[in-house]
Amino acid sequence: MVWAYIAVGVRILINPLGNAMQKSLTGGRECGEESDKGNRRLKPGEVNFLTYFILGLCCIPFAWRYSWGELPAEFWGYAAGGGLLGALGNGCLVKALRGGELSILGPINSYKSIVGLLFGILILGELPSMGGILGMGLIIAGSYLVFETLEGGFSLQILKNREIRYRLAALVLNAIEAVMIKKVILFSGVEISFCVWCWFGAIFSLGWYWIPASESKKRNGIEESHGWRRNGFPKIVPKMNGRQRGILFALALSVGVNQFCTNYAFAYIPVGYALALFQLSTVVSVFLGYLFFREGKIMRKLAGALIMMGGSVWIILG
Repeated sequence: MVWAYIAVGVRILINPLGNAMQKSLTGGRECGEESDKGNRRLKPGEVNFLTYFILGLCCIPFAWRYSWGELPAEFWGYAAGGGLLGALGNGCLVKALRGGELSILGPINSYKSIVGLLFGILILGELPSMGGILGMGLIIAGSYLVFETLEGGFSLQILKNREIRYRLAALVLNAIEAVMIKKVILFSGVEISFCVWCWFGAIFSLGWYWIPASESKKRNGIEESHGWRRNGFPKIVPKMNGRQRGILFALALSVGVNQFCTNYAFAYIPVGYALALFQLSTVVSVFLGYLFFREGKIMRKLAGALIMMGGSVWIILG
């Protein structure tokens, strides 16, 4: 159990760093355009797929150690479902980070523990205590301060913000994915669940990568789009400079460590409570938003993040 909480601690620190790298690769101008320094920004679909692709390749040498044929059919169903939800959720997250503020989108992730608790009840039978219910209330109260820094404040007007909609979609998809991952772990183990998460994520995120490219190719005739060559065959790796390649590999490493720690925590901690623990990273996200991207109204966002973090603590203590 001690190692499970160590894994949670590592995950709390490394997840916001991964988000900052995703924003660095995609943020700024419209995707595919050049930045002020002349570097082409990567598209969210490119970053999403390549992250899974790199991790999937790294898992192949270890695959021979496991008896894949002994796994039940239910395992593959949950693995595929989790891979699909993970690919969609991570894709929505990267699209949100492209134009949204890290100090806003990070705290929003605290709602994932609420979604995780609800689906944990439905699928795993994990019932929340009174402390868990009070924690949900604190998370909602803290989000009031965070959303008040946006135009329209804490109201349904925030849903007009495209990045907020993508972030909310991502947290719902990833919260349900977490329950799927827990089922996969129960059928197999931490290592196998990590491998199939990488492989299915790469397979399903490929559609996010190539389908928009195909549409662009149809609109532009023979013009080369980000996912297709002039001869009509798809390509895997887009053009990148050395700095972008370095950030991409660092991102894949951070996502890999983050997911492995997540799976390890799920193996020993109920999903709803584990997701609540993960939300302690909201304060880190606020600081990184200010440090790397100079995002404003940082004290109000920090106050809201601390209240939301308190809600996560109540869920844990409950």
